[in-house]
Amino acid sequence: MFKVTPDPPDNDSCPNPALHIMATPHKPSSMFTINPQIDTETLLAHACESLASASVMANDLAGFLEGTHRNTLLGIAQVIMLGELAVNRALDRLDSPESA
Repeated sequence: MFKVTPDPPDNDSCPNPALHIMATPHKPSSMFTINPQIDTETLLAHACESLASASVMANDLAGFLEGTHRNTLLGIAQVIMLGELAVNRALDRLDSPESA
């Protein structure tokens, strides 16, 4: 069976589509927004709690999996843990007297 393939348009509005994508400003979705007045310490504390919850969920789920799927999820859990450690270090630096 022969499938007809349409010809591409003759005139492209942008010679390099990648430049068009980079030149277009990103407009963030307003469905979930964070109050810009919230201080850095509060934001980091919430990020730390979210990462801790994600770590617990990933490790709990890994208990139900076997083989490569389990290994993949444990790798994801480790990345989450490393992010949590980085956020905790940032919080420690904010709390230290040297940062004042």
